[in-house]
Amino acid sequence: MSASPAPSLPVSLAANPRLSSWVRFGADGQVTVSPGKVEIGQGIVTALAQIAADELDVDLARVKMIRASTAASPNEGVTSGSLSIQQSGRALRQACAEIRRIFLTAAADRLGVGRDALDISDGTISGPGNVATSYWELADEVSLDRDAAPGAAPKPASRRALAGHSVQRLDIPDKVFARPRFIHDLTLAGLVHGRVLRPERSGAKLAGLDQDAARGVPGLIAVVRNGNFAGVVCETEHAADAALGALRKGASWTTGEALPDENDLAAFLKAQPVNSTIVGTKAAANPGAKARTIRRQYVRPYIAHGSIAPSCAIAQWSGERVHVWSHSQGVYLLRADLALVLKMPADNITVEHVEGAGCYGHNAADDVALDAVLLAGAAAGKPVRVQWSRADEMTHAPFGAAMAIQIEADLDAQGDVVEWRHAIWSNGHTARPGRATQPALLAAIEIENPFPRMISTDPPQANGGGSDRNSIPLYDFPAWTVQSHRLLTMPVRTSALRTLGAQGNVFAIESFLDEIAAARGEDPLAFRLRHLKDERAKDAIRAVARRANWKPAATAGVGHGIGFARYKNTGAYCAAIAEIEGDETIRVRKLTIAVDVGEAINPDGVINQIEGGAIQATSWVLKERVRFDAARITSNNWTDYPILRFSEVPLVDVELIRRPEIEPVGAGEAAHGPVTAAIANAVFDGLSVRVRQLPISRDNLIAAMDLAE
Repeated sequence: MSASPAPSLPVSLAANPRLSSWVRFGADGQVTVSPGKVEIGQGIVTALAQIAADELDVDLARVKMIRASTAASPNEGVTSGSLSIQQSGRALRQACAEIRRIFLTAAADRLGVGRDALDISDGTISGPGNVATSYWELADEVSLDRDAAPGAAPKPASRRALAGHSVQRLDIPDKVFARPRFIHDLTLAGLVHGRVLRPERSGAKLAGLDQDAARGVPGLIAVVRNGNFAGVVCETEHAADAALGALRKGASWTTGEALPDENDLAAFLKAQPVNSTIVGTKAAANPGAKARTIRRQYVRPYIAHGSIAPSCAIAQWSGERVHVWSHSQGVYLLRADLALVLKMPADNITVEHVEGAGCYGHNAADDVALDAVLLAGAAAGKPVRVQWSRADEMTHAPFGAAMAIQIEADLDAQGDVVEWRHAIWSNGHTARPGRATQPALLAAIEIENPFPRMISTDPPQANGGGSDRNSIPLYDFPAWTVQSHRLLTMPVRTSALRTLGAQGNVFAIESFLDEIAAARGEDPLAFRLRHLKDERAKDAIRAVARRANWKPAATAGVGHGIGFARYKNTGAYCAAIAEIEGDETIRVRKLTIAVDVGEAINPDGVINQIEGGAIQATSWVLKERVRFDAARITSNNWTDYPILRFSEVPLVDVELIRRPEIEPVGAGEAAHGPVTAAIANAVFDGLSVRVRQLPISRDNLIAAMDLAE
C-alpha cells in the first residue's frame, strides 16, 4: 500500500508563508486580515472575511479587511481569472486554521487544561471550570512572525458557521451612501492634478510641441515632456484640463500606423504573421466513416472594458522613493514594471490599492499610474492625481482581442460527429505588467529612451490559456484537433478582458453544436446531454432546463437558446437559456442560468457575479464593438461605443447548485460564454437566422438574413 502524500501548503500560502502577513490581532478586539487579492466589485473581501471568521471562530463584525499594498500584504500576483477564492481563500483558510491551533496551544498552557478541552466563541477561548482567555489577551505572548507549516486541518464544511450563507457585502454601505471609497474620491494634503497628452492617430509620434499657450494658463505648475510623453501639472482639475487643451493645440504629430478594415476582421486576422500551436488533439480509437464535412466561421470584434469611471492614479515622490495609489489588479506586478521604467529598486516603490470602477481585466489602471509617477517628478513632492478622459480610456487602454474561429466537423451518414477541428486566429490576450523583462505600461514606449512595445501573448493552457481558453471541447467526440494562431503584429492594443478567449470559443462551439443538432432535427439540449460524460455538467444543463421549462411552445418572433461551458474546462460549470424577441433588433427578455462552483462561500455573492456577468455578456453580444477607421479609434464616447441601457437589462434568474463538499472555484467569468451562445442560439430559434459575427446588431442581423436568402 503506497504512503499518503505529505501535506502541502496552498500555492499562495507557500509563496507567502509568514502568518503575520495574513492575520493580526489588535488591542481593540479586531482581527486584521490582509489578503493579496483586491476588491474590484466582485465582493471578494466579503467572502475572504467569511473564511477567516469561520476558521478563527470570531464574529464577522470583528474582521477588518486591509486593502492590498506592496508595503505589507502577501504577494498574490494579480486578481484575475476567477481565482481569488481558489488561491487567496484556500491560503487564508489554511493560515487561519494554523493560527487557531497556535492560540489554542497557548491558551491550554496558560489555563492548565488540555487543548482538546477548549472551545472558541467570538475569539474567547474557554474551558472546564469557567477558565477563559482570548486571542487578544494572548496576542502579546503569541508571535505570528513564523512561517506556516503543513498539517493544520481546516474545519470541514459541516462545521463552518458562515461559509455557505449569504451575508451583506462589506463594501456596499460606503458605495450606497456615497462615502469616499474609490481612487477618484481620494484626497491627500497638497493634492495637485495632472493630465497627459496623447495622439488621436494610432502609433503617431510627437513631432513638435509649442508650450507657450499652456504656460500661460493660471494655476499651471509644470509642463512635462519626456520624448513622446507630454503632460501638465496644475493646481486644479479645471486648470489641468485648460492647460492640456492649450498644449494639444500646440502639438504636431507624425502620420502614425494604418489600422485594419473593421468590417473584415477575419480576413485581417488570417493574413497576419502568427505563432501557431497545437492546443490539443484526440485520436479516434475506431475512426468512423465520413459522409460529409461542414465548416463555419465565427467572429468576435475588439471589445473595450467600458468602465463607467475612467482610470485614475495618484503618485507622490519623497526623495528617492515614490508612493502610488492605484486601482491596479496587481500591485506587486505594477511595482515591478515601475521599477523597470524608473531604473530604481522595487523596494523604493510602494503601490497601494484603492478601489476603482470595475473593469475585470487589464484596462488603463496601470498605465495611468506610470503617468502619475512621471508627472509627480515635477511637483516638488506634492501628490499628483491623474485621471484619464473618456476619450483616453476608449482610445488608449488595452482592448479585448478580436477573434476569428473556424470549426470543421466530419459527420457520418447519421449526422453524428466523426472528427472535430477548431482553429483560432487572434492577438494574444494578455500584456499585463510585471511579467516580462520589459514593461507593458503605455508611457514606457513613449519616453525619450523608450522600451519596445510589447506584443500581447497568451498564458499557457495549464494556466487556463488565452486565445485558446475553452477551445478544447468538453463533449465526447471521437477525435478532435485544436489549433491556435496568435498574431505577431498588434495594430490595436490588446490585453486581458474578462474571460480572455473563452467568450469567443464558447460562442463558436455552442453555436456550431446547435447547427449540427438543427441539421439532425435533434433537440439541442438532448444533443448536448448525449455527448457529455461529466455528471456535474449534465446536472447543470438539466437544472437550467427544469428552471426555464425547456422548451416553451413556439411564438412568432420569440426564440429560446441554450449555451453551456465549464470555465477554463476546470472551473465553474454554467448552463444558460436565453429568451429573446425581435426582428431586425434583438431584445433579451430573460436569462435562466444554473451554476455549480462547488462550495459557495457567499451564495448571494456567487449569484451577484453570475447576474453581473450575464448582463455584461448581453451588452457584448448585442451592442459592443470597438470602431475605427484607417487611422484612429472612432468609438471614443458612449454614443459611438454603446453599452446596454438599464431599460434593456434582461431578467436574470440564477439557480445555484449546492456542493459544499467540493472545493470552491470562482464565479466571475463563468456566465459570459454560455450566455453569449444562448442568445445567439435563441436568435436562430426565433428568427431562423444564424448570426456568426458579433455583435448581433441590426446591421449584422440584416447581413445574416441576406446571406440566408
